Amino acid sequence: MRRKYTTRLSILSWALYDLANTIFSMNIVSLYFSLWVVNVMGGTDADYGNANALSMLLMFLSAPILGALSDQAGRRMPFLIASSLLCIGFTALLGTGGLLLSLLFFVVANYMFQAGLIFYDALLPEVSTEENRGRIGGLGIGLGYMGSFIGVGSGLLLLDRIGYVGLFRLSALLFLLFALPCFLFVRERPREAHPITTRVITGALSQVVRTVQHARQFPGLLRFLIGRIFYTDPINTLIVFMGIYATNEVNFTEEQVQVMILAAIVFAVAGGFVWGIVVDRIGPKRSLNLVLGMWMGVLSGAVLVSLLDLPQVLFWIIACTSGVALGGTWAADRPYMLRLSPPRYVGEFYGLYSMVGRFASIVGPFLWGFIVDTLGWGRPAAVVTLLVLVVLAFVILQGVDDTPRQWAPEFQVGGG
Repeated sequence: MRRKYTTRLSILSWALYDLANTIFSMNIVSLYFSLWVVNVMGGTDADYGNANALSMLLMFLSAPILGALSDQAGRRMPFLIASSLLCIGFTALLGTGGLLLSLLFFVVANYMFQAGLIFYDALLPEVSTEENRGRIGGLGIGLGYMGSFIGVGSGLLLLDRIGYVGLFRLSALLFLLFALPCFLFVRERPREAHPITTRVITGALSQVVRTVQHARQFPGLLRFLIGRIFYTDPINTLIVFMGIYATNEVNFTEEQVQVMILAAIVFAVAGGFVWGIVVDRIGPKRSLNLVLGMWMGVLSGAVLVSLLDLPQVLFWIIACTSGVALGGTWAADRPYMLRLSPPRYVGEFYGLYSMVGRFASIVGPFLWGFIVDTLGWGRPAAVVTLLVLVVLAFVILQGVDDTPRQWAPEFQVGGG
């Protein structure tokens, strides 16, 4: 019976959704929409940053509820289809009705994109077994990188011809085309549906509180998660605003920015493989320390290139180095979390891990816009703030011991 749901077609179809949603993430969240807001429509960094932060705040507050609702319904696919189609529809509307309306459309589109990730990740057990889950998850990640190339490549080829609004609609179409196989060919095992009541919602929120209290029992875990806020925040913010920074502070052309992003992705892929080997050899804590050191260099370099009007070639080097650092961050970050989490509660604590990432995605864009526009200190000052956050993360994490644990039987999978 299990084989019926884990066919090659269903596996590939599931993984293709990763490619599809990465096109949205790259083209809309990370690159072209922010450039349209600031460089074309004359909006501010705060306009885009606040819209991004608002969508992530709504997701942060509702994510536990969405997960609980899909659990109660017994099926995830209807939720994935609905959230994806809403994301696609509102993406296609970007650029219509002026700046303010487009920002509102973006808030809805990004919220629905983030909601889709919850339901999509929950479908992995439907197309995999315990033995091949890592490989299939890796296939999704690999196709996700391919989605980045397709997204930016479409912009390189067509932006001058169809403009930003045309590119938004093309991105929506590509999302739909590559997501369709997942909608059509991934089948869920039958599960009993349960009534959706207010108790489900309150229970989901109560579970979050219990998980935080539970995590306090395990040395280093909460400290690691706090440190993770401080390094995930600047990384996510840099990804969102790199295009704006490069065009306005380093005088890159739009074409140069797109090529720079592609180069950074290539180095991120290569960096992920190399850092994976490093993590296995020296451990996640020492590896993450080195990666955070790289981020300090990247952020310092970005400030100096702008303030001292240094040659653009240095920013190319900085961008490629940021790709290596990004690959290293995720290569060290997850094993670090696993080392601190007892096997029995890995799933529960990974919920906290995801919440930390969402919280960081709220604070970073808002903070950037506040510094650049409300305080009027400029973008280099915003990058200095990100640098300070990385330094704080480094200091916080020095108090975490990542020595491999010998977990008691009650903390093993299936323990009492």
